[in-house]
Amino acid sequence: MIITGEALIGGLAVKGKGGSFNAFDPSKREELQPAFHMVDVSQINEACTLAGAAFDAFRATSDAQRADFLEAIGAQIMALGDTLIERAMAESGLPRVRLEGERGRTVNQLKLFADLLREGSWRDNRIDSALPERTPPRPDLRMRLIPVGPVAVFAASNFPLAFSVAGGDTASALAAGCPVVLKAHSAHPGTSELVARAIVKAVELCRLPVGVFALLTGTGNGIGQTLVAHPSIQAVGFTGSRSGGTALMAVAAARPQPIPVYAEMSSINPVYLLPQALAARGDEIAKGFAASLTMGVGQFCTNPGLVLGLAGDAFDRFAKVAAEALAPVQGATMLTPGISGSYQRGVAALAGQECVRTLAKGEQEEGKGAPALFQTTAASFLAERALHEEVFGPASLLVACADVAEMAAITERLEGQLTATLQLDEGDFDAAQKLLPVLERKVGRILANGFPTGVEVSTAMVHGGPFPATADGRSTSVGTGAITRFLRPVCYQNLAQALLPESLRDGNPLDIWRRRDGALGKA
Repeated sequence: MIITGEALIGGLAVKGKGGSFNAFDPSKREELQPAFHMVDVSQINEACTLAGAAFDAFRATSDAQRADFLEAIGAQIMALGDTLIERAMAESGLPRVRLEGERGRTVNQLKLFADLLREGSWRDNRIDSALPERTPPRPDLRMRLIPVGPVAVFAASNFPLAFSVAGGDTASALAAGCPVVLKAHSAHPGTSELVARAIVKAVELCRLPVGVFALLTGTGNGIGQTLVAHPSIQAVGFTGSRSGGTALMAVAAARPQPIPVYAEMSSINPVYLLPQALAARGDEIAKGFAASLTMGVGQFCTNPGLVLGLAGDAFDRFAKVAAEALAPVQGATMLTPGISGSYQRGVAALAGQECVRTLAKGEQEEGKGAPALFQTTAASFLAERALHEEVFGPASLLVACADVAEMAAITERLEGQLTATLQLDEGDFDAAQKLLPVLERKVGRILANGFPTGVEVSTAMVHGGPFPATADGRSTSVGTGAITRFLRPVCYQNLAQALLPESLRDGNPLDIWRRRDGALGKA
């Protein structure tokens, strides 16, 4: 498949009317061909209008039809072969093995949503039978979840496949029955075009309306703001910076009809070194922490950017071993010049704090990110708000606390987080019990004796958290629960059987799980 630098609107490749830009190879530090053409306002409006026109026909498709569509997308992505992997390597600087794994994750999550659709309970069908003899009588009430409408999706920079064009936001929206208008990330436009063409091919093979999917190309904030403001768009999926996410939230809130924005933005993912675990296996934890911190040059939203432990010999030993483990790690190419520049400014800001001690800091070369490890006291962390800010890359801050109560006090002051990790042994259970109520209010995922990098795509996964980890802490962007972001409930009262959706008719013609008069079953 050839990359042309075009957008994809209405099932056709179209040349953007708003100027051009080139992809950039961060490893070779050179521009890539071809040039990509930026869409203008008229083309954004066309894509959104087509998505609105396609909505009713797309949501009327059966669960089986949409499941087949998702699997067809996966098959078309795999058919791209090395063309996709090699372009993604050039645009991201990521190694082949990482990108092949990410491609597998992308295809597997499409299959996971296909399985969810075929199982059928995702609509949360409920039936309350009529009680005409009751005083007052109860009408026949039936409820299901329906798709909200076309969704604007913004591809992420740090996962050019799994959180990008056919990533979790797109997969869950399409599974729900929502057309997707996708803004490609300017860091990997060629990769995006290849995957988008695979989706368009699947749309064609499955005989779906052409407005079910569109790819918009370009740079700057204008495209995204115009997209979110369009009246056809009914929800937004975003993974990126806090400033970018809050800007889109402001646009969505200012519309005549405000819409929800599901934005994953900022998290420092605290790790708690509880005393018994630290004393028993501090060296092992330190080495595992160093490996987690530097994985993928620290460019994961779940990177462990904060470590809390009790001041003393065991914590000092942990700091020493962690610093020694990081010392030989060379700076590696980051995804974009912008990300590397932001990382290096963040490292310099931490190093410049009087209350912060530098434990390890590699040479920061242009375009690269070298590990950095810092330490401060609990009092300083509580007093200096700047120490709470995310530094996106392989940097972390150790905080020495007087006791578990001080750990809890720091946790109370933290913003919302994607994850929190407890390194603990059985003797730490009492301390963990003191932290857990606070952590449940602050984070979306609580881990024990592991590290937060690595997010399983499954039915029970939560990849979300209170603001600013995500815009809406009631949701997840990973796993089958992600579909609920793009659904809303509708109740049918005393509607004739012939007019009811099949999933709510008597006799359960689809043979799916439903809740009838409070009891879950297939009756």
